[in-house]
Amino acid sequence: MRASSLENSRPDLARPPLWAIPHADAADHAACRAAIRTGSRSFFAASALLPPSVRRPAYGLYAFCRLSDDAVDDVAESGRRPAVARLQMRLARAHDGRPCDAPADRALADIVSDHAIPQGLPAALIEGLAWDAGGRRYETLSDLTAYAARVAASVGAMMTLIMGIRDPDVLARACDLGIAMQLTNIARDVGEDARAGRLYLPQSWLREAGIDPEDFLREPVFTPALGRVVARLLAAADLLYTRSKSGIAGLPPACRPAIRAAGLIYAEIGREVERAGYDSISRRARVRGRRKLALLGRALVSTDGKSALREPPLPENLFLIEAVAARPSIAPQIPPWWNVPAQVAQVLDLVETLREREALGREPAPS
Repeated sequence: MRASSLENSRPDLARPPLWAIPHADAADHAACRAAIRTGSRSFFAASALLPPSVRRPAYGLYAFCRLSDDAVDDVAESGRRPAVARLQMRLARAHDGRPCDAPADRALADIVSDHAIPQGLPAALIEGLAWDAGGRRYETLSDLTAYAARVAASVGAMMTLIMGIRDPDVLARACDLGIAMQLTNIARDVGEDARAGRLYLPQSWLREAGIDPEDFLREPVFTPALGRVVARLLAAADLLYTRSKSGIAGLPPACRPAIRAAGLIYAEIGREVERAGYDSISRRARVRGRRKLALLGRALVSTDGKSALREPPLPENLFLIEAVAARPSIAPQIPPWWNVPAQVAQVLDLVETLREREALGREPAPS
């Protein structure tokens, strides 16, 4: 059964049914939190403002995403495609309720069940990682946005479902925010990516600026022309940050400060790149702790409007919103207290499931 206390009109947060048997235990949740604390400091800072009922699954989701990225990124080129295949298998098992023996996998199995997350959303993330494994490059901003939709907008959509919101207009704005963050990451990491043989900047923009993509990869150095390309990418991100703000008002009130903070902190990374003259070759922009605290404080007192809420989603994000629409949240069917046979059957089902889990044990994760 799927939990959903959040059908379209209810703003309160989703909770799993009382009889749900979690796969992840306290140690698993602690491991997910630790993975995010070291692997995504900006998200970890913003997540401090989330209510505990959302923060814990958010850590699990981001841990699976972070570790999936590392599983592809931290292996030799010849091993990347097999790594993607293993991730696809792990995702399928999590959705089947048979997660591999890893904290993030067990957490994900609970998350997709408790919040009725369609498999197409995390599958989109893994598809984006497969594009990375294949060394794909992007000719236009639309091509790059299609990539960002997979590796970032998909995560924004899943976070929105964890908060219990399935409204397509709010999902569209969450996807906008995810893409804005990804474009910011790309602008910040131009040098780091190039030295690893990766190029995400739109190749048509580079050629328009007089930069040959192959020459740049052979010798990644900063030039004013490259700075203009980076500035152009950050301008595209800023437009999406602006679009995303209206969606925050559609989230549960307790969740709004954290998402507002995430947008502010990531946008500030772009401002740091700008202050460095758009040189993200010789340095990597960072938002210092004191500045993050100031932005967290600002997120607590800001207000949100709905003026752009009904703007159509970006075409590159539409498949994510359609996947959610095709998998509506299903309210758990709890037998009424007077239906004793049904109540007994429910308890027997629970006991049988516990026995099956005890017999199977936790299978080891693939190496």
